[in-house]
Amino acid sequence: MNKPMPPAKPLPPIPFSVIRDGDPSALHGAVVAIGNFDGVHRGHRMVIAAALSRAAAAGRKAAALTFTPHPRQFFQPDVPLFNLSGERNKLRLLAATGLDGAIVMPFNAELAATPAIDFVERILVGRFGIAGVAIGFDFHFGQKRQGSPEFLAEQGRRLGFPVDIVPKFEDEGRPVSSGAVRAALCEGRVVEAAELLGAPWFVTGEVIHGDKRGRDLGFPTANIRLDPACGLKHGIYAVRTEIGGKRYDGVASFGVRPMFDHGAPLLEVFLFDFAGDLYGRTVDVALIGWIRPELKFDTIDDLKRHMADDVAKARDALKRAGKAFPVLGTI
Repeated sequence: MNKPMPPAKPLPPIPFSVIRDGDPSALHGAVVAIGNFDGVHRGHRMVIAAALSRAAAAGRKAAALTFTPHPRQFFQPDVPLFNLSGERNKLRLLAATGLDGAIVMPFNAELAATPAIDFVERILVGRFGIAGVAIGFDFHFGQKRQGSPEFLAEQGRRLGFPVDIVPKFEDEGRPVSSGAVRAALCEGRVVEAAELLGAPWFVTGEVIHGDKRGRDLGFPTANIRLDPACGLKHGIYAVRTEIGGKRYDGVASFGVRPMFDHGAPLLEVFLFDFAGDLYGRTVDVALIGWIRPELKFDTIDDLKRHMADDVAKARDALKRAGKAFPVLGTI
């Protein structure tokens, strides 16, 4: 990765409004899908589809109402949470569903102490003037999670807005949930994770300088440091990324480099048929297939032979996967 590369042409912005603490008028009167939406998996998309359908019928905008940080991180700050998508990627994924925007509410002590009835009357109706709500069957809200889907539907009937409660969604008997996706990724089952998500799981990060060891081994890598709470299984993966509007296949190692330093976990990506300087660039890396666990070999020559074999297996996995890749714009 020595040759200079021209800067990528930015993708056109997605017409997507993001409201935090500012003027809510851009999404006032929208139909809202409410949830944490970590990963924006297929179950989440059923809730979003209900909001989109309701909004289209009423001639209204459709928006997601979501929270940051994840409520679990607020209530259990000392317990690391493997977030499937950071806030920026969650917004990109929400924008790609066709929603008009997102309302991002800070999940703090004030919100946690808000009674369910106040959340409905003061926030949903008073501040955002919602025209309808879509939620999942297990959505709870308000102080001590006292607000249930049935409670929200009752308040909707009283206050004049419809509530769509989306039933549990399963894929061939498998519950589709953020927890199920996390469990699959923690075991390296990235194909299963993609089936639950509806697209390959991907990470985004800045390419940083490493120790240049991959270059010395004949496999120059783009190194990306992931969130320390990332629970992805350490191992070798077939991956795909997009740089400057062109798609590149590759193979990546995620782990602690047991042959060398046992350092902090790092994603090291070797892109096929690519030459250029990626340092400082932010890239998406989609995980397409599992190759093998991270291993320690007896010699450097053994490592190099396995790396060559990893490349061959990754090429085969990517060929079988077709063109799978999360196509996302900027917001």
